[in-house]
Amino acid sequence: MRILIVHNDYGKYSGEEAVVDSMISDGRRAGFEIETLRRTSKGFRDSFGGKVHGFFSGIFSISGRRMMRQALKTFQPDIVHIHNLYPFISPSVLPICKRHGVPVVMTVHNYRLICPTGLFLRDGKPCENCLRNGNEKDCVRYNCEKSHMRSIGYALRNAVARISKVYFNDVDYYCCLTQFQKQKLIEAGYDERKIRVFGNYTKFVTPEEPNEEIDKWGSGYVGYVGRLSYEKGFDMLIEVARRHPEIDFRLAGEIRNDTTISLPENIKLCGYLTSDRLARFYCNSSFIMIPSRCYEGFPMVLLESSSHQRCCIAPNHGAFPDIMTDKESGEVAGSLFNPLDVEDLERKTVELWRNRNETVRLGLLAEKNYKNRFIKSKLNQQWDHFLKEICAK
Repeated sequence: MRILIVHNDYGKYSGEEAVVDSMISDGRRAGFEIETLRRTSKGFRDSFGGKVHGFFSGIFSISGRRMMRQALKTFQPDIVHIHNLYPFISPSVLPICKRHGVPVVMTVHNYRLICPTGLFLRDGKPCENCLRNGNEKDCVRYNCEKSHMRSIGYALRNAVARISKVYFNDVDYYCCLTQFQKQKLIEAGYDERKIRVFGNYTKFVTPEEPNEEIDKWGSGYVGYVGRLSYEKGFDMLIEVARRHPEIDFRLAGEIRNDTTISLPENIKLCGYLTSDRLARFYCNSSFIMIPSRCYEGFPMVLLESSSHQRCCIAPNHGAFPDIMTDKESGEVAGSLFNPLDVEDLERKTVELWRNRNETVRLGLLAEKNYKNRFIKSKLNQQWDHFLKEICAK
């Protein structure tokens, strides 16, 4: 089976790129012939010309269409697997696949099919206006990207895709990461029969590859993994740390350039960590905090921490409750706080910090939930069966 994987890399390496890279390497090991059509956004926002290029190519990309035609002609794939098309590939490549009779599968990593920013977030709070209104006007009205050029560009490219129905007509299957995403697509008018749900595709240690370094108790800090930015709830984490100087916090990730908040002394920035160092970071933590203001797609942190027997504190919205709930016991394998409520986040953090036995118990439950539902080998089997089913039609 020949699979063409299509992805526009983001400006900085993200969880989405990690998923794409993992699917490529695992697919090749499984015997699939895989080629890629990839572009990158790295550096394009650094110049005015790059911004203008991104503005127009997100709507219609001449180079993206040329690359797609060439890939279809030379590689002749059985399936085209789309991840991210913006800004330098664009949805304008989808009709080309349709004309060549090649089935298109799209992994839905975020909410960009419905929300121009992909986050369902405005002014630090979840926002579903574009879904409810059936158009993108509020993205421009409220300047959701905090840049008029980007807000207009994002809204315009979504509007063109919506009006042309290119996603509705030229994508054969939408592969959501959660039931929550699936429900939002259905609310937006997408055909439920074309939607499948898979868990996120982690590159991390699986139970078949046990980690011998797991420390039952951790060394005594609250961990955070991910981009240090406002939509991720970075400010709420800082506030909790400021109120509790007796608790150590360690943060693995890069601070966004527009983040100027000062840090208390009990916070240590660890920067971007490679896989081995990040594994040790999880093992040495007591638990992981995910204070996100937005729904998120499917944070890989949930899987990664669970594979290392670490539970998480996360907001009680979006897909978090479903992902964190052990289906056998019905118990949440971690702690859920009221979204955007720093007082409740503080309360839940202190409760876990002061009760190490409970933290360990929830960490083991998180690992069990991970093994039962999201283990990598099971996801590989699901994808293998799904792709072969498409080719057999």
